[in-house]
Amino acid sequence: MERNMSEVQLSSFPPRVLVTKIGFDGHDRGSRIVASFLRDAGMEVIETAPWQEISQVVRLALEEDVDVVGVSSLSADHLLMPKLMAALQEAGLSHVKVVVGGIVPDDDEVMLLNAGVAQVFHPGVGRDEIVEGVAAFAAQAREQRNGELVT
Repeated sequence: MERNMSEVQLSSFPPRVLVTKIGFDGHDRGSRIVASFLRDAGMEVIETAPWQEISQVVRLALEEDVDVVGVSSLSADHLLMPKLMAALQEAGLSHVKVVVGGIVPDDDEVMLLNAGVAQVFHPGVGRDEIVEGVAAFAAQAREQRNGELVT
């Protein structure tokens, strides 16, 4: 089986990614597909059922020692991201990167990025871009976490 560069680089550094849906949006097909992309690339993926609360996501991120939280949004649940970012910060997880995937209007994307979301992946983004982006954010998260432990 041929492996791309992202998969080779991940073999010695398996990022830990939490893939979830926050709020009332129960459409989880996209998040399940993305979770399989990440697993196929060698990442450790923790996947939740839909309808998670922010406190549940923060608890799982802490317990599972994740590098990245991926939130899928088909409706307006992405508007909860500022609250998630604040809760992660409060829990001492400021190094954890958050990415959002799904339907996010341009104005809302600016708000999410200003709140600290690392990236928004819109519909139609390819597998490789998602895998490479999440791998890069996981590496950044680990560097930041290690830097915080040293100081």
